[in-house]
Amino acid sequence: MISTMPRLKQFARGRHVRAGLVTAAVAGATVATLLAVTPPRMLLSAEEPRGPITGFAGKCVDVADGNPANGTIVQLYHCNGTEAQRWSNPGDGTLRAFGKCLDIAGGSTAAGASVRLWDCNGGSGQQWVFSAAQDIVNPAADKCLDVRAYISADRTPLQLWTCTGADNEKWRAAEVNNPAAEEPADGPAEEPADETADKPAEEPGGAPAEEPGGGDSSSKFVVSEDQFKTMFPNHNSVYSYNGLLDALGAYPAFANSGDLAAKKREAAAFLANVSHETGGLVHVVEQNKANYSNYCDPGRPYGCPAGQDAYYGRGPAQLSWNYNYKAAGDALGLDLLNNPALVETDSAVAWKVGLWYWNTQSGPGSMTPHDAMAGGPGFGETIRSINGALECGGANPAQVRSRIDTYQKFTQILGVGPGENLSC
Repeated sequence: MISTMPRLKQFARGRHVRAGLVTAAVAGATVATLLAVTPPRMLLSAEEPRGPITGFAGKCVDVADGNPANGTIVQLYHCNGTEAQRWSNPGDGTLRAFGKCLDIAGGSTAAGASVRLWDCNGGSGQQWVFSAAQDIVNPAADKCLDVRAYISADRTPLQLWTCTGADNEKWRAAEVNNPAAEEPADGPAEEPADETADKPAEEPGGAPAEEPGGGDSSSKFVVSEDQFKTMFPNHNSVYSYNGLLDALGAYPAFANSGDLAAKKREAAAFLANVSHETGGLVHVVEQNKANYSNYCDPGRPYGCPAGQDAYYGRGPAQLSWNYNYKAAGDALGLDLLNNPALVETDSAVAWKVGLWYWNTQSGPGSMTPHDAMAGGPGFGETIRSINGALECGGANPAQVRSRIDTYQKFTQILGVGPGENLSC
């Protein structure tokens, strides 16, 4: 966006890639990226109309619930043409909606600082520059506007973060006469049809692709108990085979789409990925306790009723953050916001939460892991949907290789070929 500074200096950064939803995966790699911001171009001006800013997963920068009050979080949400997604700039470097400014809470320059709507005050926490690389940069912090944790679900909050060059920090504003900005490859987002009669109201984390419940998939699950024990000889009792069978009814399409070989490959892909995240189904909770207090987003209207430290990574998918517990709980008919410990104490709940992510969340990828295996590109895309730029594209080949090796081992146990496109 417009900066009142004479010019944003050219700079080089070492971009540290952070973990996404699956927080148990430890990333030691640093992605060395060089971004030269040469002089920032104008994104919006006083004469230009208001319009959407689109980014990660083709979704829009959105004022939560269309609420113009100070402190309302600014989030990612499907583009719908409402006032909550119409942004302008009066020529002073600010981005405005409802006559208020896109603001870094407390004027912070720290990575992870929340982004909200606030009365315009001329502060450095309300200055934004659109770089040549399509980053939206706060010059005072030298950091980027970022979709938290690489989560593409509706209502994922935006934050300030070290610029990584990843897709969750790329923004376009062609509809507000930014001539240098390009439209997404598939064109501008269209306003979705009214589907309220066919699905429940959306909650943070996005609506499930399928309604939980219905059908009994356990009787025809393609992995036998003996095969499961061969895969996981030292599994924690929370990750029981019977608990997995109990959870299958929540998402009956899982490992139940296509021919028998396709069903076996999906089961192997899911189990290989959760094995990687949990050390062979040994670890139930995130091992780095120093992170526990970091997963409460107080900007959510429901807050963190179980406590500041209660929303750490748990279960096969290492679910973390209060809004993810709420989204998963709402999808599954469970009060995980108030009782997050269910994910580490109830075997069926632990597996259901893992299946919720697998079947309904695309994470940093372009499709759910289920879709990647059920007629999609294959195992490599499941890695992208779980850890994206953290591992894919050469960022951490050892981790990718580990996942592939486990997947191939499991497909061999199930007596099926692994298919193509194993890497990302």
